[in-house]
Amino acid sequence: MKLTSGSDGGEYSADVIGETASCIFEDRVAVPSKGKGALCISRNSEIWVIEQIVGFHSEHDLGAFLQLDALPQSQIELRKGGTAQDIPPGIAELTGITTVSDFRRRDVAAGGHGAPLMPAFHLGMLGTADEDRAVLNLGGIANLTLIPREGAVRGFDTGPANALMDAWCQRHTGRTFDADGAYAASGTLDEGLLAGWCSDPWFALPPPKSTGREQFHLSWAEAHMGEGEYAAADVQATLLELTVATVADALLAQQPQTRRLLVCGGGVRNRQLMKRLAARLPEVQVESSAVHGLDPEYVEAMGFAWLAQRTMDGLAGNLPSVTGATGPRILGAIHLA
Repeated sequence: MKLTSGSDGGEYSADVIGETASCIFEDRVAVPSKGKGALCISRNSEIWVIEQIVGFHSEHDLGAFLQLDALPQSQIELRKGGTAQDIPPGIAELTGITTVSDFRRRDVAAGGHGAPLMPAFHLGMLGTADEDRAVLNLGGIANLTLIPREGAVRGFDTGPANALMDAWCQRHTGRTFDADGAYAASGTLDEGLLAGWCSDPWFALPPPKSTGREQFHLSWAEAHMGEGEYAAADVQATLLELTVATVADALLAQQPQTRRLLVCGGGVRNRQLMKRLAARLPEVQVESSAVHGLDPEYVEAMGFAWLAQRTMDGLAGNLPSVTGATGPRILGAIHLA
């Protein structure tokens, strides 16, 4: 399985099970329905079509519209106020492909948090009996999946990742992200500022735990900066180190025997971030999930395809040790073609 991406907002192609399809998206998502598989992603949703099953996941309302323009004369439009719940049955109707969605709710009904769900996929695709591993997703927030050789898999958030770095970079450079971490690399780590951020009580909470942009945002970061004067590049370097330090501390505290850390998400493209992770974890092999055949940009989308297949096969998709559910459950709502 190989996935390649073009320039931002441009054309993305996916080679899946020997078939090729392209998706062009900016404010909309095109969903090719022919062939065995196609991948489409927007900022707020992931859609996978694999072996003629669609796994659809969206965490947010889609404010503008989603258009299935791969199908002649067929489209779904979600105008302002429309929600993700409107999309899956429409996809099934227009594509003629069985669609699985709403994966979290069944876990919640069983007493779980409904998240995270990716650790089950990480275990299935990246787990091994040969060594203790962890999977790190570097999205807006960083989260870890711990996969020991023996014992239960666990998953939890560790703190901010790209969200704070991107926001600071955009404010001070006009760029939406710090390409290769070059801006951070140009600055100098401020140990006092880092210590202030790390003193937030959330970081001391034991897992399982989760967080989001509503907690870790620029106002939060600035509140710890007080009246001090900092060079913007130094703050960027220190924000990067905040991600590195909180990930490393969590990993060493919760699974100190880890030998390999597989990294996915947009943060993989930040060379400075990957370099600092390796430096903080000298006894751990830090590498992209691509080394193991999973393009780091699309691990979550592939994960929901995997969950959809599990649902259709009548197999559980959650891990109670991760979500807190009372037991394994078959997830998702099925919209038959």
